Amino acid sequence: MKAQETIRVLVADDHIIVREGLESLLDAFPDLELVGEAENGRVAIELAQALQPDVILMDLIMPEMNGIEAIKKIKQQNKQVQVLALTSFSNKTLVKDALEAGAIGYLLKNVPAVELAQAIRNAHRAEPTLAPEATKLLLETIVQPPSDYGLSDREKEVLRHIVAGKKNEDIALALRISPSTVKNHVSSILTKLNVKSRTTAATKAVQENLLKP
Repeated sequence: MKAQETIRVLVADDHIIVREGLESLLDAFPDLELVGEAENGRVAIELAQALQPDVILMDLIMPEMNGIEAIKKIKQQNKQVQVLALTSFSNKTLVKDALEAGAIGYLLKNVPAVELAQAIRNAHRAEPTLAPEATKLLLETIVQPPSDYGLSDREKEVLRHIVAGKKNEDIALALRISPSTVKNHVSSILTKLNVKSRTTAATKAVQENLLKP
């Protein structure tokens, strides 16, 4: 009878208690072997190169380098290694970014041990696994077109200059309109985006890609 294949797993998480918990979990399954631990994305990249694991469990929010950037780099260096995003957070941006970076699955840290073990096996076979919450968010993204919050073309032009860090006077010169008109546009933009400051408006515009061509 053919011996059971062992799947070599690397864990990347900045919380030692999480890494210890995952170590205990992996020990409970004979076909899963922990080969290394990383406390941030940078170390995860180094260990992925050195240890050549089959599957990486990757936290997404970590110091020095986050999981998204680490996934991108690891997949560039070795397309064969499979990465499962394992995080406490579930939002559209994280799910989308993780999958676009190359993750084969997206799971929350409250996933039962048996389900996580099966997800690792699925990943090793290049089969995706998504938490129900992640699937729901992706479906919402597909079904609901991205909102531009009802911004007019002129307001988008003003917002583009706000993102660039320009003051009202500079925006007025660039768009050949009066500073008072710019002020009115800025007020309207803040209201439509439901934010209280130019900085927050700029951040939201970048995060939600409101100024795409």
